[in-house]
Amino acid sequence: MIGISKLLCSSESYGDKLRYVKEAKNQKNGATSNLGPVVVFNCTKTCNLRCKHCYAGSDGKTYKDELSTEEAYSLIADLSDFKVPVIIFSGGEPLIRKDIFELIEFAKKNNIRSTLSTNGTLIDKETAKKIKKAGVSYVGISIDGIGEKNDDFRGKKGAYDKAIEGIRNCKEVGQKVGLRFTINQYNYGEIESIFKLIKKEEIDRVCFYHLVYSGRGSSMINKDISNKEARAAMDLIMDKTLELGNKVEILTVDNYADAVYLYLKAKDKFKDKEEDILKFLEINGGNRSGIAIANVDYRGNVHPDQFTSNHSFGNVKDKKFKDIWTDYSNSILKGLKDRKKLLKGRCGKCKWLSICNGNFRTRAEAVTGDFWASDPACYLTNNEIGVSENEGLI
Repeated sequence: MIGISKLLCSSESYGDKLRYVKEAKNQKNGATSNLGPVVVFNCTKTCNLRCKHCYAGSDGKTYKDELSTEEAYSLIADLSDFKVPVIIFSGGEPLIRKDIFELIEFAKKNNIRSTLSTNGTLIDKETAKKIKKAGVSYVGISIDGIGEKNDDFRGKKGAYDKAIEGIRNCKEVGQKVGLRFTINQYNYGEIESIFKLIKKEEIDRVCFYHLVYSGRGSSMINKDISNKEARAAMDLIMDKTLELGNKVEILTVDNYADAVYLYLKAKDKFKDKEEDILKFLEINGGNRSGIAIANVDYRGNVHPDQFTSNHSFGNVKDKKFKDIWTDYSNSILKGLKDRKKLLKGRCGKCKWLSICNGNFRTRAEAVTGDFWASDPACYLTNNEIGVSENEGLI
């Protein structure tokens, strides 16, 4: 995640303590300081929607092989022992899981901060109260357009209105809540409308995700935005962030070309912020899949992040998470810990590796078949990254 409001407006949030603290780095165990990684736990694959871009390929089916309550408790206890700071309960739709509040409460008892990644359509007034009571620190509700645009993308009429209702119900009980928006060709023109929605609903946190070609998102490779559109999107996001100031936390996710682009813009437009921006971006270090972010899917398989389900390092039913995460016999996990020497093409030659770290490996593999090839979603020019024209795209 790149804290756009942090970098441009000097705002502060809990996540900044994990992203921008120099002493937080500990490459040896792939963790942050003495902490384990942030863990995305896809606690179910079942979902009441069927989104075009779903990395998990979720649908309305019941999947019988998901972790039981006791197995999930065991996982959470193990994560606590490994000093994991945050569990992101995701899915599918996590609120479909019958024991979700028990799991969240158990995480709280084990000193792990819980966030909820949801489509928001199931958050009625009573559920909002349960979320607040369970101790969820933050609810991220996915909206990918306004009205029918969102409903078409998410495969269900009325999903937008239900999601907005979910946001309002959270706010009514004092539950921190924000938006998650994945940029692609279907909704690229909706970004400005999302900022209007932020003001209208008084939403104080928004994450703009870049499309990752995983799950059903694999069929959307040709529906990603162009390099020109990616640059224009960042220009708009930066301008709107400056307008909002410290009132709203704005982040972009899953494309560290944004970090470089922001810094290059700062050199021209925000010279007073240039030095601090570079310092924070270097501390952050770019993509940290397999280092400070991990994924456990609904069956208990461990992956470097929630988008890279085709690479599994072990299963928590058979082995403790800590033992899986610190076993470097898997070449992908080992490589991710110190990937710079493995990167190829533009990524391998890029002069901004210290603040990008090779961007997103899943996109590279989806397009080229090579996990260590260049990320095709990097929208920076060869000149901006310091490579020559004949060094190719992979």
